[in-house]
Amino acid sequence: MEKNAKIYVAGHRGMVGSAIVRELERQGYTNIITRTHKELDLTRQDAVERFFAEEKPEYVFLAAAKVGGIVANQSALADFMYENMILEMNVINSAWKNGCKKLEFLGSSCIYPRMASQPMQESCLLTSELEKTNEAYALAKISGLKYCEFLNRQYGTDYISVMPTNLYGPNDNYHPTHSHVLPALIRRFHEAKEQALPYVTCWGDGSPLREFLYVDDLANLCVFLMNNYSGNETVNAGTGKELTIKELTGLVAKVIGYSGEIRWDASKPNGTPRKLLDVSKAKALGWEYKTELEEGIRLSYEDFLNNPMRAER
Repeated sequence: MEKNAKIYVAGHRGMVGSAIVRELERQGYTNIITRTHKELDLTRQDAVERFFAEEKPEYVFLAAAKVGGIVANQSALADFMYENMILEMNVINSAWKNGCKKLEFLGSSCIYPRMASQPMQESCLLTSELEKTNEAYALAKISGLKYCEFLNRQYGTDYISVMPTNLYGPNDNYHPTHSHVLPALIRRFHEAKEQALPYVTCWGDGSPLREFLYVDDLANLCVFLMNNYSGNETVNAGTGKELTIKELTGLVAKVIGYSGEIRWDASKPNGTPRKLLDVSKAKALGWEYKTELEEGIRLSYEDFLNNPMRAER
């Protein structure tokens, strides 16, 4: 990408989109286009087509999505499938119709099968059934990356996909029930510390294994791939390291300074038993993550404390 190229970041107010904007600005890109949801509803095809026809962005980072944790995914299956599928199809199709040089689609590691061999390689996509708790979201994301692949095959476009592992960092959603596991733990342990609670109860039994990537590291990879990768197969974004949810809760409690007891509610779902990405492809391209988990949690907690409106969501 040329430093003055017109770059559209869809979803710039979200955790991933805002990190991509920060990274682009850090690297000296000067012509970044953004639109709020109020200014441009990506689920409205006519509005999206009009925007692309008028602005003609040369490069697109598609980071906009309807996201949430297990509770949100299970309670709004139809909404998650419809909104994600329609917005990504609108953006990708309009980018193609208006001669966009390159588009990067942001997916999620939940696209991979529930019982995929670990660590999960890009090639395991669609080899067996998905995790039921986020099946709707996963199907929408698979449709987006496949549409990019099919445009490449049929029309010779240069559209790529990146599949991040569990993300966290600045501008995360700390909602008590609709957030992902790490930000939910940050809020829960912070409130327990503030209220001097003797114990905190966490979902499941703490056994699932998870991998976490600091969102600014993902943004660095996204810009790197836009400049250095072309291909139909997606690229995994992660650290290649994992820990149990029980270990994660202990680490969050340590960073926040909560010294009470941690209890487990085994009646609540664990989700997928293990989710670790094979990141050898990104490494072979010349990229590696920088932020270790404890440091990333510390930075995320600072964000939580310094953004009261974010903490109230």
